[in-house]
Parts: sequence; C-alpha cells; structure tokens
Amino acid sequence: MANFFDEMYSDGKSSVRPHYDEFASWLAAQSAETIARKRAEADLIFRRVGITFAVYGNDAGTERLIPFDIIPRIIHAQEWAQLEAGLIQRVKALNMFIHDIYHDQNIVKAGVIPAEQIFRNAQYRPEMQGISVASDIYAHIAGVDIVRAGQGEFYVLEDNLRVPSGVSYMLENRKMMMRLFPELFLRHKIAPVDHYPDMLLDNLRSVAPVGVTDPTVVVMTPGMYNSAYFEHAFLAQQMGVELVEGQDLFVSDNAVYMRTTRGPKRVDVIYRRIDDDYLDPLAFRADSSLGVPGLLSVYRAGNVTLANAIGTGVADDKSVYPFVPDMVQFYLSEKPILNNVPTFQCRKKEDLQYTLDNLKDLVVKEVHGAGGYGMLVGPASTKQEIEDFRQRVIAKPDGYISQPTLALSACPTYVESGIAPRHLDLRPFVLSGKNVSLVRGGLTRVALKEGSLVVNSSQGGGTKDTWILEK
Repeated sequence: MANFFDEMYSDGKSSVRPHYDEFASWLAAQSAETIARKRAEADLIFRRVGITFAVYGNDAGTERLIPFDIIPRIIHAQEWAQLEAGLIQRVKALNMFIHDIYHDQNIVKAGVIPAEQIFRNAQYRPEMQGISVASDIYAHIAGVDIVRAGQGEFYVLEDNLRVPSGVSYMLENRKMMMRLFPELFLRHKIAPVDHYPDMLLDNLRSVAPVGVTDPTVVVMTPGMYNSAYFEHAFLAQQMGVELVEGQDLFVSDNAVYMRTTRGPKRVDVIYRRIDDDYLDPLAFRADSSLGVPGLLSVYRAGNVTLANAIGTGVADDKSVYPFVPDMVQFYLSEKPILNNVPTFQCRKKEDLQYTLDNLKDLVVKEVHGAGGYGMLVGPASTKQEIEDFRQRVIAKPDGYISQPTLALSACPTYVESGIAPRHLDLRPFVLSGKNVSLVRGGLTRVALKEGSLVVNSSQGGGTKDTWILEK
C-alpha cells in the first residue's frame, strides 16, 4: 500500500477508483507507440503555438516548454462540490479581510490578528488606506493552491491573490486533450472550461467604476520578457480586449487613456499582470518604466478599476496564511470548509524552537517567497543544506514559516521509465465580482522528478488536464 493517496488506484497499483474506470480501460488498450506519438504531437503543437515558460537566470535559454502529461487528473462531482463551496467561502472572507484592514481594521481591534502582522508586512500598502474600490472587491482573480493528503483530504496550501498565473495552461491543456483524444470526451461527461475567458470578461466588466455602463477593459503586461507573457497575450486575445504595456497608457484629467491609431480611448478596467511596486513610478518605485505615472491618483479617485487591487498581497503572504480560517469565522460566522496545512510561525519562540529541532522533517518557506524558491524540503535535503537553512532561519525568524511534509497525493504520469506515480497539486481560479464563481476545473501541476514534492514550473514541474466529471 502506497504511503500517499493515489488519485487513480485505491490500492496504489491495480484497483481502479470508480471514477477512473472508463479512462483506465481506454488506457490499457493503447499501445506504447500510440502514446509516444501523441506525446510528441503535443510537444510540437505547444512549441508551435508558443506555450513556453521563461526561467529567469537559466543559462540554457530564457524559454522552455512546460512538460504536459496526457494522463488527466479526474475528480468526481461530489468531491468538486465540496471544493467549490470551500473556495467560494475562503475567497469571500479574504476579500472582506482586505477591505477591513484598509478601512475599519476590526479584525485587528478584535485581537484576531496581531497588528504587526499587517502593518509591518511588506505587502501592506498604506496608500490604500481609506480608498473605496468598486463593489469592495480586491482579489478579482484568485488562484488557490489545493493539495490532497492523508486519506484524500483536501488542504489549502496557499492563496495567490496578487497576479495569479496559470489559467492559460488550464485552457490549452484541455484543448490539447480534445485534439489528441476526442474519443475520450465521448466516453466521459467532463465539465467544460473553455468559457473561462467569457466569465473573466463579464467579471471584470461587472466591477467597472460607478456610472460606467459600457466599460473598456484592457490587460496590462510588463512585456514580452515576462515569464507569463504568453498568458497575458492569450487572455487578451480570448477576451477580445487590448493587450497594453505601461507606455501605451497615460493619465489626463484624472482618467486613464489608451493610445490608439484613432486617438486616445478612455480605459475603465485594467487587468494588470504587473506587481504593485511597478504600477506607478510617482507613487511606488520611481525607477519603474513599466507603469503609468499618475495611475494611483486616478485609482484613488475611483475613476479606474485595477484587478487585482493594489495591496491584495497582504492577504496572500505566508505569514498571514495561518489566520485565514480565523477570517472565515470572524467575517462569515461559518466553520471553514477547507482546512489549512498545520503551520508553525517562526516569529513565535516555541514555533521557532520546534522548527529548528525538526528541520529534517519539515517544509520551511520564506513568508514572501514564491515559485518554489526560498524554501527547504527537509526530507529531500542534505545535512549541509539543512544546516545552511538553519542559519538563515535563526538570522530572521519572522521571515519563515514551517509545515509538516505532507505526503501529497499522486497520479499515474508518463515519465522516461514508463507510467509511474508523481505528486501533484491543483490551482482552481476563483472570480469575484458581482458574484463569486469558478469554472469546474483548474491547473493541475505535477512534480516530474521521482519523490519530489515541488510542482512549480520554475522547478521542473509539468501540468495535466483536470477533469471534473459531471453528475
């Protein structure tokens, strides 16, 4: 019996779970030659379309293909219903939290979260204090990372509320599977995901500034050298809106305008894929050439909507993550549907001591880290790596949290040696506007190295199509 939950096999090797039955019988009928040919075809198409990922500092080149695996991750309808309810509940609470800390700060006054966790947080933006944003929505697009452990229980690993990426791979993975294996979509009733761009556009239009009835929406990108540029261009094209860089926009008469061949055109909603620091050189980093001078003043006046809002990062920081279940209870008076991974906060003396005593068994993360960087996976590290990391934690304990090393669920995956289990996670995308909604699906990321728990593309991970079976 495997010591992790296997998505496809109840005994880890041969007894197929009921919702995988149809797929398993199809897979058993495929020859190795057929699968190899289909995998090569997928790689060729992805490369031709330009579905690549930039790896900063990679001497081998700036662009590489994200490995795509043709064995889908399948979730049955009942499990998805629980996940969906938990995600909607969590994102509602997170939006209420962000609004609260930039206004009345009731959760701090109630002593639920220590004030220093908010106001000394690098992602807290005092410039946002007292600003009203459209519909009180701050995290219009949230990518919530879900893992499965134990006997199959779902846990939230982290909340991505700043500029969450990956949804384009969810959409392209589905298109690829439908192209390669159309027969599978006749044999299964799989929830669609291709309407996500329409949902996103409707969501963005719904949070336009007050009084705007036909809003102009744009996607704002740092440019073609950004690691997620493919996604920026893809989403703009799919929504039928303009893809702009900071130099394409300007501020005049307390409004934002876009330069076009027909003259200036007012912009009402900016889906920005640029970090806070670079949005407005007059307000944040003066050396930024990516932003729009004066943008913050227009935003403060309520004349443009930014999605996601400035300052949302304070809610997805890893030092604030342990308090999200408390937020659900505080704002919604509900018990959290989805649990956090147990977390030790190294700023606390007793948690720091426990962490230092158990580094070899824990995952330790920088509170501001992302992309799989700045972390220690104790069981997969050498004694020297553990000791080096120990010194970093001792030097700045408030910069780290630690968590038990979960036995993440695994799914059969095609690797060089054949089909073998590999660990994975799931990133559904939650949209908040007039309503909170999500497509039935998400981005499944898979760690392709045997035994690895790090699924990030920047660390060598791949992706799978995610099938939610309809009732």
